[in-house]
Amino acid sequence: MWNLGFKTDRIGQAKSLVKRLAAGDRWDLVFNIAEGLRGFGREALVPALLDTYGIPYTFSDPLVLSLTLHKGMTKRIIRDLGIPTPDFAVIETVDDISQVDLPFPLFAKPIAEGTGKGIGAESKIQTAADLSRVCQRLLTQYKQPVLVETFLPGREFTVGIVGSGQEAWAIGCMEVTFRPKAEEKIYSYLTKARYEELVDYRLVDDAAAREAKEVALAAWRGLGCKDAGRIDLRADPCGHPCFIEVNPLAGLHPVHSDLCILCTLAGITYQELIGMIMKSAMKRLKGV
Repeated sequence: MWNLGFKTDRIGQAKSLVKRLAAGDRWDLVFNIAEGLRGFGREALVPALLDTYGIPYTFSDPLVLSLTLHKGMTKRIIRDLGIPTPDFAVIETVDDISQVDLPFPLFAKPIAEGTGKGIGAESKIQTAADLSRVCQRLLTQYKQPVLVETFLPGREFTVGIVGSGQEAWAIGCMEVTFRPKAEEKIYSYLTKARYEELVDYRLVDDAAAREAKEVALAAWRGLGCKDAGRIDLRADPCGHPCFIEVNPLAGLHPVHSDLCILCTLAGITYQELIGMIMKSAMKRLKGV
């Protein structure tokens, strides 16, 4: 961040932070990108530690980061807010599978993973037998509940957002289109890893894209997300974008991360994106 006028000090992961806090180190502002390793609160760990010592940081607070990592809890809030999202069920045990009362096709994924982990061709489910098989595998493999939701057949969008509250704004809407080799036209872990050969990204601003931005901003503000991130949406059979999930601690790899790809398409440099995040955080924290 030297080019932006900030003097930086690399801290490392949470255990390094604990040692440095115990040694008396303090900072004016921490640029938090720590995703953690274990549990539903793993992304909230660093912000919670910083809150304890009164040290400000970028991005969302522990409440938001714990809530949004759990896709089922997030969708309950989104549904309460009246924001469109596909119907869903949360599978916590094998016995829950038979209680799912949703029309096929369905879509199943681990409830607290990112980067498409646990998502593949099998995630799109057509029969009760497949639902049982896939859910049992996910429960065993990921040792966490499974989110099952109505499969949406329409266009896939991701909306990049900068800012907090009423000052948040959508920097762009990116459509993800799948090439013939992409498995089941699903944005899976494999597809994300091999995005250069399996998908195309393009910035869109048609009626559906503008609706996607509105839905994304409503979700961002309703959940209390801060500074920057992205929201993924997919269109229903009528073409209306629906909330799928939110990433309030989005990846910031300058080449491979979706938010950075979107910014590049929108003509926003990596340095400009980091600058916008810092500006949002400092304005939000002024006087705190």
